[in-house]
Amino acid sequence: MDKLLNTRQKLEIREHEILSPYAAFSDMSLGRDNEEKQCDIRPIYQRDRDRILHSKAFRRLKHKTQVFLAPEGDHYRTRLTHTLEVSQIARTIAKALRLNEDLTEAIALGHDLGHTPFGHAGERALNDVCPVGFKHYLQSIRVVELLENHGKGLNLSKEVRDGIRNHQMSTTPSTLEGKIVRLSDKIAYIHHDTDDAIRGGIIKEDDIPKEHKKILGDSIVIRLNTLIHDIITNSEGKNDIIMSPEIESAMFKLREYMFSSVYTNQKAKSQEEQAVRLLKQLFEYYQDNLEQLPNEYYTRIEKLNEPPYQVVCDYIAGMTDRYAVAKFKELMIPSAWDVY
Repeated sequence: MDKLLNTRQKLEIREHEILSPYAAFSDMSLGRDNEEKQCDIRPIYQRDRDRILHSKAFRRLKHKTQVFLAPEGDHYRTRLTHTLEVSQIARTIAKALRLNEDLTEAIALGHDLGHTPFGHAGERALNDVCPVGFKHYLQSIRVVELLENHGKGLNLSKEVRDGIRNHQMSTTPSTLEGKIVRLSDKIAYIHHDTDDAIRGGIIKEDDIPKEHKKILGDSIVIRLNTLIHDIITNSEGKNDIIMSPEIESAMFKLREYMFSSVYTNQKAKSQEEQAVRLLKQLFEYYQDNLEQLPNEYYTRIEKLNEPPYQVVCDYIAGMTDRYAVAKFKELMIPSAWDVY
């Protein structure tokens, strides 16, 4: 009988043998909006992971700001390295809890696909000028459902899209794997933004409040280890992903410290207002000159009757930092010309 099954089916059976009863099983997925023939090798969530990994939006993350705009140095995080760190933390937790690593990784790799150039400064700029506002987690859904693959989208499973849509703390994912990514995102940026801030001379390890370090640990590595262990210990054997009240409270207080000391620090954010003005001016320019949009975007207005402001927003949100700067120079700054 086993010889009649393909590789995917064998893997699906193995999931039921080794994963927790609370895991999201591949063969029990709610499926895709557009049904398609299943792969004979990869279960559905592994296939989703691969689609995200091979997408253009994923590759562009390497040139998008995480926190520090245009830092001097090769070791500061970008939106791509943030995504990879979220994925690694989330997979560690999922594996320890015997949950579905493929689903966890797919959500983690896709959660920031819709992020703007220049980090949250860019998100703030587009939120100000777009009539319907702008949220990067909703834009990530637009990327995978509408914008990738030449307007066809990636046709991801409902579980992956749910995890991407609900990775912020104000909403709740429908799977435990999505809940893991939601917490791993916070753990990752608190961890690596602290590291980058220390490297950049914004803060020192000794500046971090002692009451937080007493609970979480007195180094970046120890704090990361504490948070991951706490989630695993408190979630094991439960149909939920939870932290102990003491550790969770300390984590969010450390997050508050990072907002007051790093995320709003004048040295760290010295270029943000220029970035905001740049994106707002690009938005205004393309609103007034829709024919200057790339053809694949302009046709969304002509053939699909999408609002021009939404298409312009899609185009700018998809830019990398350096591409946005290059387009601004091309469109706004006169170039030298030969009079002879």
